[in-house]
Amino acid sequence: MSNVKSWLRTLIDLLEVFLNSSHQSKRGRTWHQHVVPYKEGWAVRREGNQRISSKHRKQSTAIRKAKSLAKKYKADVIIHRASGGIRDRISYDD
Repeated sequence: MSNVKSWLRTLIDLLEVFLNSSHQSKRGRTWHQHVVPYKEGWAVRREGNQRISSKHRKQSTAIRKAKSLAKKYKADVIIHRASGGIRDRISYDD
């Protein structure tokens, strides 16, 4: 009988994980664009991504690229300082 209970508990746990993950996917990923320091320049990185979308020598060029992506996806641009802190946030969410 304990095998049946443990099997049932495992099944219930799996269903909970599945339902929670499907709920999160309905929210979707954001398209917020971060302008971050990168090596000897600046990069644009989509929120939640490890890889960068583009790299630039100047922060102003990276900001222009991030703005164009944010406008396209109605997202935000988060501009970071060279130290990593947030300098500014621009929203294109209508």
